[in-house]
Amino acid sequence: MSQSQPTVTELTEKCAECGTRTPHTVSIELKTESTKQTNRAFSREPYRVTECRICGDTRSQRMNNA
Repeated sequence: MSQSQPTVTELTEKCAECGTRTPHTVSIELKTESTKQTNRAFSREPYRVTECRICGDTRSQRMNNA
């Protein structure tokens, strides 16, 4: 697997699959957690989603763990 050098605007993070720091695409997604129809509108939570630009490994983490 070839390593590409990140550009100045890319975010590098440790990739669990690659085992090294690699460029990642990072986004925020709102995910609905409730399966009940009456609560669905109030159960959206923000998740930080990262995708390794080398191997494609994607991970998501809930942002407010209150």
